[in-house]
Amino acid sequence: MTEQEPVRQTAAVAADAVDEPLRGPEQRHRTFIGILANTGLANITTSYLWFALTFWVYLGTRNVIATGVVGGSYMLLIALSSISFGTYVDRYRKLAVMRIAAAFTLAMFLLAGAMFLLTPGDVLLDLAQPWFWAFMLVVLLGAVVENMRNIALAATVTILIEPDRRANANGLVGMVQGLMFIVTSVFSGLSVGLLGMGWTIVVALALTALAFLHVLTLRMPEEVRAAATDARGGFDLRGSLAAVWAVSGLFALILFSTFNNFIGGVYMALMDPYGLEMFSVELWGTFLALGATGFIVGGALVGKFGLGSNPLRTLLVAVVVMGAVGAVFTLREWPWLYVAGIWLYLVLVPAVEAAEQTVIQRVVPLHRQGRVFGFAMAFESAAAPITAFLIAPIAQVWIIPYARSPEGAAQLAPLLGEGTSRGIGLVFLISGIILIAAALLAFLTPVYRRVSASYAQTDAGT
Repeated sequence: MTEQEPVRQTAAVAADAVDEPLRGPEQRHRTFIGILANTGLANITTSYLWFALTFWVYLGTRNVIATGVVGGSYMLLIALSSISFGTYVDRYRKLAVMRIAAAFTLAMFLLAGAMFLLTPGDVLLDLAQPWFWAFMLVVLLGAVVENMRNIALAATVTILIEPDRRANANGLVGMVQGLMFIVTSVFSGLSVGLLGMGWTIVVALALTALAFLHVLTLRMPEEVRAAATDARGGFDLRGSLAAVWAVSGLFALILFSTFNNFIGGVYMALMDPYGLEMFSVELWGTFLALGATGFIVGGALVGKFGLGSNPLRTLLVAVVVMGAVGAVFTLREWPWLYVAGIWLYLVLVPAVEAAEQTVIQRVVPLHRQGRVFGFAMAFESAAAPITAFLIAPIAQVWIIPYARSPEGAAQLAPLLGEGTSRGIGLVFLISGIILIAAALLAFLTPVYRRVSASYAQTDAGT
């Protein structure tokens, strides 16, 4: 009793920091939409510049190791920083966190613009020179810190949205992410192909400044003050672990949500090279955007119908289908098959993301949600760079040369057809099979049954 009493007191004070009856559900929903739109604009801007950087690097080097390092570094830094992000979200008001993140991102993009202006392009694209890595790091830091807003957004859903509508709200978040993917895919490719990297940075700066000014105008009176919390310092790993382990089976939920991130690391390293071998950079951005409409469709479906009575079951079913799609969408080097596969895969992503968020919002107290979401982001983000850093050099040094050799091409032709990217297709096939097996095994674990029962009991009690 004595050990649990401080936690109960902290939770009570945290609840006092939120005045939910201050406005009706419709007014709170409008506030949520404004915050969601601002976060969407910020995400669009950072993704626009980050996609453009990836395209620019590959086209300048034709090296998948470079794209693997760029993409993997992004996810690795998110993994390393998310615990701190979650700690700050718990310690401070959510809008204050969003404003600080927006200001930092704007500063980093200004610095990146200055570096690009002062450094010759051939020097920036020389992987042996420190300027390439410094430029990449500055853009990377601006993009990574912007992700702190996403953790804060997940907590604002708990504050602003009624419990029985949170799955739908999380679906709307997925729709905005899909819109972000479409816009950035189209305009990143067009910017690099038609305007060049310099003007792309200028556009990113203008949009970042707009998002920063807009977030200053937002208000969320429901959050009366920063909630009292047991979070300490700027990197509360102990508190994050305690918050996760306090809920039976919560770590398993995070682990299940990580399945698609492992294959996401493979896509991070190899999807753009595969597409850029098939299309020009302008067309690749356009077709990637066409495939990304699946993100909006998936988010809309979750927003309309929710996730069913057991979000965890929905999550694992979606992961199984993801693996099947990933295994077959490059069996032949057909543009329509590749784009259709991307579309189907992205239809499923909002369900996976929303399932995890909905369970956490239901079973974790608000004053600990930032650290739980931060821990989940750290854990899941770490999976992608592991596979990206692992698969990129293996593909570049062994698999791709083997698939393009006369012997390798002949051996792979019955299964994967003919083409210059058969090696990447082989990697996608194996990754998809592994993902299917992992998700099916998860259904058989006692943890799956325990988490499902815990969510059902919490749902019945609300």
